[in-house]
Amino acid sequence: MTECAIALGSNLGNSLDILENSLTVLDKTPGISVKNTSSWYQTKPVGTPQPQPDYLNGCALLTVEQTPEELLVILQATELQFGRVSKEKREARTLDLDLLLYGELVLNTPGLTLPHPRMAERAFVLIPLAEIAPKWIEPISGKAIALLLRNVDTSGLKKIAFD
Repeated sequence: MTECAIALGSNLGNSLDILENSLTVLDKTPGISVKNTSSWYQTKPVGTPQPQPDYLNGCALLTVEQTPEELLVILQATELQFGRVSKEKREARTLDLDLLLYGELVLNTPGLTLPHPRMAERAFVLIPLAEIAPKWIEPISGKAIALLLRNVDTSGLKKIAFD
């Protein structure tokens, strides 16, 4: 079993239900166990081609038996299951699942780069990830997630409390 971190986001449909239900689907997938989830954060879309609704973002820690490539296929199939249509960058979506970290693995293939190449620049990833894995060492920089968070602008993120 390998510990992994994923980011979740949604800005179309009932985002809270979509995000929580996607975690349930992943947890019921053989070889995957959801170990911890962050709070949900409301964030403004960044660099979008047209106006979009705000995103709901969070992170989860998983333990998996799958290889990184197998896990990526499962994440992409889960996105489709919840109605994701566009694969264009910065487009609105019902569900976006990104594999951030897979143990200490550093990988750079045409289909998958680990750690996620832009995670250290994104407050909407680092804030929820630091909430559940502050001491996880990002293997390229050698820095803990909590330390990486100090280098990003965290304005504009709002923690959302749901009943």
